Amino acid sequence: MPQRLTIAAVLVGILGAVSTGIDAQGDLLQRARALHKQVPLIDGHNDYPWALRSVDPGRDLATADITRPVPSLMTDIPRLRQGGVGGQFWSVYVPSTMQGKEAVRATLEQIDIVHRMTRRWPETFELALTAADVERAFKAGRIGSLIGMEGGHSIDSSLATLRMMYALGARYMTITHSANLPWADASTDTPVLGGLSKFGEEVIREMNRMGMLVDLSHVSADTMADAIRVSAAPVIFSHSSARAICNVPRNVPDTVLQMVAKNGGVVMVTFVPGFISQAVADYDARLTTQRQMLRSEFPNNEAYVNVGLERWRAQNPEPKATLSQAADHIDHMRKVAGIDHIGLGGDFDGITAVVVGLEDVSTYPALTAELLKRGYKDDDIRKILGLNVLRVMKHAEKVAAGLQRTRQPSAATIEQLDVK
Repeated sequence: MPQRLTIAAVLVGILGAVSTGIDAQGDLLQRARALHKQVPLIDGHNDYPWALRSVDPGRDLATADITRPVPSLMTDIPRLRQGGVGGQFWSVYVPSTMQGKEAVRATLEQIDIVHRMTRRWPETFELALTAADVERAFKAGRIGSLIGMEGGHSIDSSLATLRMMYALGARYMTITHSANLPWADASTDTPVLGGLSKFGEEVIREMNRMGMLVDLSHVSADTMADAIRVSAAPVIFSHSSARAICNVPRNVPDTVLQMVAKNGGVVMVTFVPGFISQAVADYDARLTTQRQMLRSEFPNNEAYVNVGLERWRAQNPEPKATLSQAADHIDHMRKVAGIDHIGLGGDFDGITAVVVGLEDVSTYPALTAELLKRGYKDDDIRKILGLNVLRVMKHAEKVAAGLQRTRQPSAATIEQLDVK
């Protein structure tokens, strides 16, 4: 009998510990949701406009109803509300395969989608052009909707086009996407310039003059350093993580994190599995090698290549990135750059795989709860959620106001500055 009582007591203790753990996690989520109501969570990058374009070439918002759950997407209004999103940079991405006039036209069409979103669902979205607009929209219960261009190919090497994009609402431009520009090197292309050309530097100066944020996600480390050197305003990384934790070119080296701290900018941690987990990054590299081998063996038969890849995947299960690993990137950035230089940029609807625990826009409170669990103070979390980004926006606006008193719009051309 005493032995049975002991076993029963142990079971009660185990169940009590489990219950306590569940209660503690529930308390953390409750605290997290409360923090999301205090300041706008400003996400640096969401590709919903391109996802809409892909699934509906007509881009008809009348048939793309996101007031109800849309399982095929990572973004809809119910999940944005559940995630406590208070400000969103909507990416008006166009791929690097589009160049010249085609890229300019496609970017204008993407900007049009964001404008029409805010008009179709005005109770949820409000077009935001300034930090004050985001704060006002948040207080009114709406999501401040900002526009971010993803890739300088969208301006076709034209400062006049850059200015017109700003006039239409674009408030950041990612200097490159996956391929080099004539005036800037990308992180995932073979370096040509060693950073920015003279015209590239003039692009940065003109962005400063207007008040457009300089976004350094996707650019090479040399381009990062050049842009930070030239920029009179704080820079951002709209969706990048820490290279020391996951060694891929799209992430930010510690040396650059230190530069960002001195510049006053912010790096917005992204939820791309291959940028969060080294195991996933290594797996992706092996998969790429396997694809290249199969294509060399079957150069004119993509069907054979796909069959071979599926067989390889079956024999080599893909590892998963986790929410805890995403928090590790935040920990590292806090150590290297400081708490004032961290934000969030999920890249939802621009990714084909997800971090476990961060599957869509509804999951932000789970990450906030993880940070609380790790001992982050409420004030620090408010900075990560949105206050750091608002500070950067306000600083960029102040710099622009000063430059506009002394500098006229630049009439420089790439042909003038980048003489071969």
